[in-house]
Amino acid sequence: MSGETAAPPDAPGRVLVRREGPVLHAQLSNPRRRNALTWAMYDQLLALCDAVDADPATRLVVLRGAPGAFAAGTDVSQFPLFTGGADGVAYERRVGRVLQRLLEVRVPVLGVVDGPAVGAGLAIAAVCDVLVATPSSSFGAPVARTLGNCLPAAVVARLQQRLGAARTTAVLLTARLLDAREAAEAGFVHAVLAPQELEEGVADLVRRLCAGAPLTLAALKEIDRRVAAAGAGAEDEDLLERCYGSADFREGVAAFLEHRSPRWEGR
Repeated sequence: MSGETAAPPDAPGRVLVRREGPVLHAQLSNPRRRNALTWAMYDQLLALCDAVDADPATRLVVLRGAPGAFAAGTDVSQFPLFTGGADGVAYERRVGRVLQRLLEVRVPVLGVVDGPAVGAGLAIAAVCDVLVATPSSSFGAPVARTLGNCLPAAVVARLQQRLGAARTTAVLLTARLLDAREAAEAGFVHAVLAPQELEEGVADLVRRLCAGAPLTLAALKEIDRRVAAAGAGAEDEDLLERCYGSADFREGVAAFLEHRSPRWEGR
């Protein structure tokens, strides 16, 4: 990624973060294991979300993997430490907290997939608000033919929302990987970009997302989360009131009537 120093091949797993104006770029980096996530990387993603929510200058998170993969699940070398089923439940709850925080973080998360997004990598891709991929990308959770573990209900529900219930069940039971075209046809992926077009396409999406009214984007993201949990009857008055009562709304109306671009301040 332009402007970012790649981790050496033998570096321990970590989430590399750099700022570019209002955009926070986060790279999942565990080169020896195709960016599979370690416990430390999960903790770093939680810390990233906390930092974003505490910094009103941040307008967008771009999340991607180090070259070669998005994320090939969780680093399996940690699993021999499990002594029983309770350890597996604790692990899934730990990952679930990270996924929930990515859903709740106040700014949009743009996911960039170039290579496999498998297992926990698939789950992280599923909680990105906008997802783009290259033709070489693949998506799935083939645990039925690999580890013999199971996905928690929250992850299956999110996959059903993004992929459709029937497709999700079939993909999980057959342990099959979807290619980028299939994922795009299902609506899981926003756009499939050729490798030579990827950075330009990502830059265009960054510009579009950063041009939006911050309170509106935050409200739309939160409404999406609430509707997924409660359907069309989800509570929305607090979000509507915040947007319509904001200085940004008054600025947006004035700019529209004056035929100029609005100047958003996020308040």
